Amino acid sequence: MASRQLIGMVHALPLPGSPSYHPPTGSIVDRAVEDAVLLEESGFDAVLVENFGDAPFFADQVPPITVASLTRVVAAVRASVDVPVGVNVLRNDAVAALSIAAACDARFIRVNVLSSMMYTDQGPIVGQAARLYRLRAALNPEIEVLADLFVKHATPPPGLRIEDAAADLQDRGMANGIILSGRGTGLPADREMIRQVRRAVPGARLLVGSGVTVESIASVLGTTDGVIVGTAIKEEGDVRRPVDPARARALVQAARYSERQTS
Repeated sequence: MASRQLIGMVHALPLPGSPSYHPPTGSIVDRAVEDAVLLEESGFDAVLVENFGDAPFFADQVPPITVASLTRVVAAVRASVDVPVGVNVLRNDAVAALSIAAACDARFIRVNVLSSMMYTDQGPIVGQAARLYRLRAALNPEIEVLADLFVKHATPPPGLRIEDAAADLQDRGMANGIILSGRGTGLPADREMIRQVRRAVPGARLLVGSGVTVESIASVLGTTDGVIVGTAIKEEGDVRRPVDPARARALVQAARYSERQTS
């Protein structure tokens, strides 16, 4: 079995302009770099930087100060690690994420709602795949787009089947990878939902984006192509805390051990 991709989360502290921001900005950059370096040293294949501390989030367009601040963070992370770096601009500013990625030579972005629409605590969010891919063609066609399917902290429109949404996300939404997660941060994805999506789009690159633990990673990687991990690798399992190197190493070791057992 080929090695499954392990992506570790770098949750940026509240950035300038957000209600919880505490200066100096340099300390935010330092924390992000420290987390990214620890993830690389622990054996993760890639890191994903997002403005997790900026709640409450804008639905689909963040202010310029957020773009500028997150660019500073991503550039510093990119300069500090050799593994691929990704960008996610919450709640769903895919254009900002792509722009930051292009400016910082990041390899991929995560988009919470790429196609269709979802009801969220920010109100209805509508995918903007058409705009995003035209911009990607102009900036850097090599940047990959990983897109959430029935993203966490959201509800799909009535009548939309996950199998149909998955097919549209891959074919018409042109996603390079599909992410499945639980209903909230740190909550596991439904196993039956994973099976449904795998049957609907058997050739798709499928990742699980929440709730993965040392105990569950073997079974998750048995049916997917990778995971995005945040909560389980933080100090005391608290998503707001720094990366815990012991937890990060343990998760990577569990993942690689399970792959050797099935190879």
